[in-house]
Amino acid sequence: MGTVCRHLACINLLVAFAFPVAAQITPRAPAGPPAFAFEEHARQAVPLRPTTGFLDHVVDGKLTLSLDDAIRLALANNTDIRVDEQPVETARNAVERALAPFDTNASASFNSTRQHENAYSQLFGGPPTINSLDQVTQVGLTQMLETGTSFQATFNSFKGTSNFYFFSPVFSTALEFDLTQPLLKGRGLLVNRAPIVVAQRGLAQSRSTFEGRVNDVLLKVIQDYWNVIQAQENLTVQRESLDEAQKSYDHDKHALELGALPPLDIFRSESQVASRRVSVIQAEYFLEQQEDQLRRDLGADIDPNIRALDLNLTDKPDPTGALMSIDIPTALQKALDYRPEIESMRQQLASDDVNVRLAHNGLEPDLSLTGRYLTSGLNTGLANGSLEAGTYGSAINQMFGFGYPTYEFGVTLKYPFRNHQAQAAMGDALASKRADLYSDRLLQEEITLGVTNAVHALEESKLSMQAAKVALDLAQKTLQADQHKYELGAETVFFVLEAQTELTQAQVALVQAEVSYQLATAQVDHDTGSLLRRFEIQIGGLSD
Repeated sequence: MGTVCRHLACINLLVAFAFPVAAQITPRAPAGPPAFAFEEHARQAVPLRPTTGFLDHVVDGKLTLSLDDAIRLALANNTDIRVDEQPVETARNAVERALAPFDTNASASFNSTRQHENAYSQLFGGPPTINSLDQVTQVGLTQMLETGTSFQATFNSFKGTSNFYFFSPVFSTALEFDLTQPLLKGRGLLVNRAPIVVAQRGLAQSRSTFEGRVNDVLLKVIQDYWNVIQAQENLTVQRESLDEAQKSYDHDKHALELGALPPLDIFRSESQVASRRVSVIQAEYFLEQQEDQLRRDLGADIDPNIRALDLNLTDKPDPTGALMSIDIPTALQKALDYRPEIESMRQQLASDDVNVRLAHNGLEPDLSLTGRYLTSGLNTGLANGSLEAGTYGSAINQMFGFGYPTYEFGVTLKYPFRNHQAQAAMGDALASKRADLYSDRLLQEEITLGVTNAVHALEESKLSMQAAKVALDLAQKTLQADQHKYELGAETVFFVLEAQTELTQAQVALVQAEVSYQLATAQVDHDTGSLLRRFEIQIGGLSD
């Protein structure tokens, strides 16, 4: 019983040392940094790229940007681009990892053993106690070639000192070469380089995917840039409309004071002022929302000092020069040539082909050829007809003299009558390729539909822009005519206010049509894969 208690006491003592918090009766929260300290340390260990380029575009306290400036700032600072860029680095590391089986590996070891034991035999009058010191040194080198050949060279050295040996110390050396060559499964460059080829294609695929993501981000930057322009123009139109309504109200108020206008007729113009003031307020807040979205695209929301700057966008929605014109077959051909998603899918299908061939090789029997050559040396030998002890140098000389060689040759065959694992791997490879073929067809269908819709939208925007210009011209002429009639007393203020509203709508419609054309051209460039080329962007220049 006392022994059990002592054992329990020892166990409790070990628990108290191993888990000091659990051993306390009243646990307390450990003092130290807060829980988020590790996250903060991680951010400091891998610093993020700071925002850059904004101060170069600050003019009179405003962030003044053209569309090209906005795109350059987005490329340098957009967080989505930075996130999408990381898989490229991971794919690059995968290529490095695929080369690992062909690394040259060296090894070295040294073991020393001293032993004192009773002699097990006295037949030869040996000492009653054996004192020995054995020291073994081994140096090895292994290398696998891309043909599947495995090569190994090993040097062994032994030094033994004992009062039981006839010669002491004893030196022995050996140099061994081993070679293994697969003859069926695992043979050839294709099989052994397959992981490297797949990793390289994966890197090319990740770059194409990254290019597609940049293509998407740039389209969004362009869309948000023109959305801000449209919101600014809309706010300007709404303010002008409010000014016109205010002028009409002031005119009616003055006429009312002179007795030239019935008291009830003042409410119509006053109502228009209130209604248009609401439109101005809504336009102001909508503009702020659009500007915040553009700031986020550019990375201008990261630094509070940059975020506080007002935006001054310099590009105008009214297109200059000849309007874009492209037919659907030409646009589809450009998409097949330039869309990064097409190239990404090509790389994936090529990787599938490699995996199928690799899986087919896995069905082969495992037949390998092995060879071994060994040369050894010992510090003893015949001299003048008698056995004499030598030195460590004499053992080395014997080894490199190749006087005591050993040759070995062998063939090994492993033949599974049913290889379920290899058959399953083959089925997976074929299923993966079939799925990617369907994905490729689906991608081409989506690209075809997207390009077709983009071309139709471009044509629609051009016609809408022309019609909007005609509508604006007619609205301006109508307002001028109604104002002239109102001044002559031939019409009431109702017609003037109605003409002002129609003019405002025509002005907003024209701005919207012009912005729609700009967005349509960007969409066509995006869907045909020409957006990066339009702005002369090289993806390789984005990495650190």
